[in-house]
Amino acid sequence: MRKLTNLLVLMTLLIVGKPLFAQEKVTKSAEESAAIYASGYDKFRFGGYGEMAASYLDYGPNRITPNGSAKENRGTISIPRFVLALDYKFSPTWILGAEIEFEYGGTGSAREMEWRTENGEYETEIEKGGEVALEQFHITKLIHKSFNVRAGHLIVPVGLTNAHHEPINFFGVYRPEGETTILPSTWHENGISFFGTIGKFDYEAMLVTGLDPLGFSRENWIASGKQGMFEIDCFTSPAVAARLNYKPIKGLRLGASFYYNRTAKNASKPSKVSDLQADVNIFTFDAQYKSRNLIARGNAVYGNLSDSYLLNRRISQMSSSTGYSRTTVGKNAVSYAGEVGYNVVSLFDKSENAVRIFPFVRYEYYNTMEGVADGITADKRFQVSAFTAGVNYYALPNLVVKADYTNRQIGKGDFNSENMVSVGLAYIGWFLSK
Repeated sequence: MRKLTNLLVLMTLLIVGKPLFAQEKVTKSAEESAAIYASGYDKFRFGGYGEMAASYLDYGPNRITPNGSAKENRGTISIPRFVLALDYKFSPTWILGAEIEFEYGGTGSAREMEWRTENGEYETEIEKGGEVALEQFHITKLIHKSFNVRAGHLIVPVGLTNAHHEPINFFGVYRPEGETTILPSTWHENGISFFGTIGKFDYEAMLVTGLDPLGFSRENWIASGKQGMFEIDCFTSPAVAARLNYKPIKGLRLGASFYYNRTAKNASKPSKVSDLQADVNIFTFDAQYKSRNLIARGNAVYGNLSDSYLLNRRISQMSSSTGYSRTTVGKNAVSYAGEVGYNVVSLFDKSENAVRIFPFVRYEYYNTMEGVADGITADKRFQVSAFTAGVNYYALPNLVVKADYTNRQIGKGDFNSENMVSVGLAYIGWFLSK
């Protein structure tokens, strides 16, 4: 019932808000914020984005068996995200921004299967069955195009997807799975950010809440170490994150980002890792070329975790009642991907008002256990090569219908492959602006 209600709300906003859609993103990146005076509103605006998805899969939910995922025909349907956003100008230079995200229909308690072993075990998790999260809540002080300050709950712009995570900013029904497997997505933390634009460069540097190393896992590397289990996050050892973009020519953006955090001091059980550092270092590079008819993107992520051997021993000693995964964590994780799409309508209709239809292809490689400490055996079931082909049909500039097919090869073909066919609908826009 909850999912049906959210679906009806989403469709109502689509119908009511369609005349007010603006061709712009909802989330404010560094390069946009310094020019917020000309962003199309004087005092207040309200909008958001959302996604709906349905999939057919030929594999079971548990990959942790000797042969990988069992062959099993099944279907899924969900509302991955429904996000409401608002901006309010206290003055031309003091601006409030906020986003609240409803994931998979909201929040509640649910009974689910945790595949930590071959047979699995049941677990009740109050935060599951959906989630309501404050994705952004911050105050921005605009000082100069080259230097501005933002404080509050912020997007961490590490990687291509986190920096540009709205559904019109990637091909396919679901977000690219490599980055979103090894990094939190969408990654948002409490902290302070400094950003601006200098010539063809724009930058963002931030000090934000760090990670809890006891939450790291073989399935998601450090992604599951994002804090949020308790009402107050630990800020004993904050993280440093930075992103730099370069735009040498129209339509081309080259970007790089970096993240560092000494995570041991943020552990929810500090005594378990008091003698460790558990440093996390992440380096990313991405590139995008975008014109009306051609879009191409590529990205790479490399991560390193220090003290991984000792950290694995401490994680394995945690009680099952804590909710931690208690699985072996890789020393290194990696992800790289590339995708390209072309507007085929332009081949026979070059008018500005023509619809756009982008067939696309994407390749991804990712491995949460690309490197492991001595004495640890890497689980090849987390080494994935994924090929996706599909189409994005832009019925409106900010309303897209998506369909795709994905094939995954697991452990270089040593385990059962996985196939998925998906369809989806996504939108983004401002519904009200004053």
